[in-house]
Amino acid sequence: MRDDSHLPKALQGLRIPLIASPLFIISVPKLVIAQCKAGIVGSFPALNAREREGEHPLLDTWLTEIKEELDKHNQANPDRPAAPFAINQIVHRSNSRLDRDLEICVKHEVPIWITSLGARVEVNEAAHSCGGVVLHDIINNRFAKKAIEKGADGLVAVAAGAGGHAGQQSPLALIHEIRDWFDGPLALSGAIASGESLLAARAMGADFGYTGSAFIATDEANADQGYKDMIVESGAEDIVYSSLFTGVWGNYLRGSVENAGMDPDNLPQADASSMDFGQDREKPKAWKTIWGSGQGIGAVKSVGSAGSIVDRMESEYITAGKKLAAEFS
Repeated sequence: MRDDSHLPKALQGLRIPLIASPLFIISVPKLVIAQCKAGIVGSFPALNAREREGEHPLLDTWLTEIKEELDKHNQANPDRPAAPFAINQIVHRSNSRLDRDLEICVKHEVPIWITSLGARVEVNEAAHSCGGVVLHDIINNRFAKKAIEKGADGLVAVAAGAGGHAGQQSPLALIHEIRDWFDGPLALSGAIASGESLLAARAMGADFGYTGSAFIATDEANADQGYKDMIVESGAEDIVYSSLFTGVWGNYLRGSVENAGMDPDNLPQADASSMDFGQDREKPKAWKTIWGSGQGIGAVKSVGSAGSIVDRMESEYITAGKKLAAEFS
């Protein structure tokens, strides 16, 4: 059994050291609950919970549902409790809901907060006020240092090959540079869709793998069936890196770009000033019609349950660990 006693309590005792990344549109309570029941951290972006103007905040409803379902599971399975859940907060200036959503998350005492697109002291303070642990996602060492300086507890290193908004640095270089100065919680994102890649992340110095794309092709995911099927049918060579769709560089499925009538090999660039998360009606919508994906999808062979993904990765992780141990014995 691995020693995770150095980690915050909310991040200890997972079935395997894995955090399911928050998937825009796709991650909904059904998926998060399934991930947590399977023994890994499940997560969703707060912005996925959208209600009509004047209605009760859907985020509040979703958090109530998740907590109640996980509590029922824990009472029925005291020997196999669910893992904690996480909420992703986009702290970029384009998120007009941030203050309201922070209040709701504090009210529900969300145990793990994943922050993206900017590090802000007040967000970290809000999380800490209810006992939450903050993991901030970064694409380079400079941003990592800024996040910790502003009060984040840990980091998600988003390396080359990650789905959606992703960096360009090799995970080997990025993890090494961060571990030169930081010994706190560290997750690695970037083509981690198998137990072997999870073990490699651990060997490099990460505490956790951070997996998203594999969970798109699951029964519980709020994704178009065509999207799920394309994940299964595609591989690393089918991933296109572009800034066009949100103003931030990210990885997308080549087939979805072609289906939108665009040439994936000749896409214009955009910058962060155009970041709108789908508000621009003049271009295809990320992530509704332009589908995000990481390079690790070659490990996904069929559509199934979220629990089956965890089962597979656990088996691969244990087998790979035994093989590695045998080589050094």
